[in-house]
Amino acid sequence: MPWMQKLKDFQAFISRTWALSVPYFKSEEKWKARTLLAAIIALNLGFVYTLVLFNEWNRFFYDALQEKNYPVFLEQLLRYTILALIYIVIAVYKFYLTQYLEMRWRSWMTRTYMQRWLDHQVYYHLELNRYAGLTPEQSPDNPDQRMQEDVKLFTTATIGLSMGLLNALVTFVSFVGILWSLSGAFSFNWNGTEFEIPGFMLWVAILYCAVGSVLTHYVGRPLMKLNYEQQRREADFRHNLVRVREYSEAIALDRGEQVENRQLNLRFDHVLANYFQLINAQKRLTMFTATFNQASTVFPFIVAAPRFFSGAIQLGIVMQIASAFSRVQDSLSWFIDNYDGLAAWRATTDRLSNFETAMQEARRKSHLSHERNHDQSSGVMASDLTLDLPTGSHLLAHTALNASPGNSVLLSGPSGSGKSTLFRALAGIWPLATGRVQLPESSMFIPQRPYFPNARLRDALAYPEPAERYDDDTLKQALRDALLPELVDQLDQVDAWGQKLSGGEQQRLALARVFLKKPSWVFADEATSALDADAEKTLYAKLLELVRAGQGALVSIAHRESVATFHSQSWTLERRSDESVAMFQLKQS
Repeated sequence: MPWMQKLKDFQAFISRTWALSVPYFKSEEKWKARTLLAAIIALNLGFVYTLVLFNEWNRFFYDALQEKNYPVFLEQLLRYTILALIYIVIAVYKFYLTQYLEMRWRSWMTRTYMQRWLDHQVYYHLELNRYAGLTPEQSPDNPDQRMQEDVKLFTTATIGLSMGLLNALVTFVSFVGILWSLSGAFSFNWNGTEFEIPGFMLWVAILYCAVGSVLTHYVGRPLMKLNYEQQRREADFRHNLVRVREYSEAIALDRGEQVENRQLNLRFDHVLANYFQLINAQKRLTMFTATFNQASTVFPFIVAAPRFFSGAIQLGIVMQIASAFSRVQDSLSWFIDNYDGLAAWRATTDRLSNFETAMQEARRKSHLSHERNHDQSSGVMASDLTLDLPTGSHLLAHTALNASPGNSVLLSGPSGSGKSTLFRALAGIWPLATGRVQLPESSMFIPQRPYFPNARLRDALAYPEPAERYDDDTLKQALRDALLPELVDQLDQVDAWGQKLSGGEQQRLALARVFLKKPSWVFADEATSALDADAEKTLYAKLLELVRAGQGALVSIAHRESVATFHSQSWTLERRSDESVAMFQLKQS
């Protein structure tokens, strides 16, 4: 039945929300978090209690006005001043402690997610999944937005909505008795029989809000899907703006401004299209809730008017009834008033839940046994190695390879045969791999596209180690060894080195890292493709000298024939005739 499915979906959503919320209150900050939460709850209860006292004050104050009792009028003004001061203090500290808890919770969640995202190359595995044809739920887009924006929205909305719901429940319990006792009974005759409904206004308030809640759900139901989609499209638009900045030089060289403008406008049009749907849905919801709230303002006066004009009750009782009805109606209307916020909160929670699930899946995806040996003489060995692509196709199946100290191995094969993927498997970062790999501890991989942080040059050179580990003379010598003497006086200059340096300079800076850290085993993936022949010859000679001094080996990927002269062995990836088993096979010679 549809309602049973909706109930199951709601229960699953509550379970996901609980799973996201509880860890912080069980973390190393649990006592501070629980103390803050308890204080906020206490302040919320105190806040409701002041509303009860204000409700009682209404009766005495307006009765004094009706009776023209000046001493009681002054007494009630003094009482109001005291209550107002208490109310202000509670409101201020309730706001302050709530914001403080939100900040600490957000800080903990963001740092925890960043750590988990970076551990075990999860960030890398998630990016691979984007090219595997998975849905956004299976492969979350824009993890940066989830950790920066969604975590903030989740912590703010969770505390705000939960405290709002607590206030609504406590307010209802506090005022329901007052409204019951003040509203009197409603009598009517039906077929000659007299009927009496005690606490009539309470039942009217409950019925009024129940009908309003059901109608609000049906009017505002599209908001949940639209909010989720809006966050996704906003993130996609921002991501493509960042890509234009990152690839500004390539775009400028290709004169691709018009194409990028069209693509950005297309994505922004998607943002606007969904946003217009969202504001139309919000307009319909606002129209209904505004009508509902305006009608509720005069409703208690209309119901209480006959008893007032008959002399059964005084003005103070009327005002107390109106205040109590308003509080009960507000508490019962919590769902109506917060439907828009609930829809946005659910969209945020779903995005974080998907991110959480994807990170857990990425951590346990690899079945490759990867070992680092302290014994450099053991060399590189792989057995029963099978490699797949994120699309599900095969690269290698049940492959064995080995390289011994003193070797210099060239890995070759046609483009797309999996040379770089084999390197990733040897490094232990490729998730779609099975088998066993043994690698010397003193190994270093040079990727096709080296990464340099936007920091001091000394930090970019020593990355990921602290620059303080090396003295200036050692850093400068590494730059000279990599044929970058012009940079030796710029160690403390902060810059975006990945954009400032040319392709050849970036490759030489990556090689400078190798000369700085002096690994015994070096795996170079097209490490000199942007260099001229003389520079390439000089740097390869230094690499061979380095690994031989460390009793290790050099393994390279390269397409230039000139590079082959620096290698004594070769691994060749060749296409197999039986592609049902694997696309390529590895031959060693």
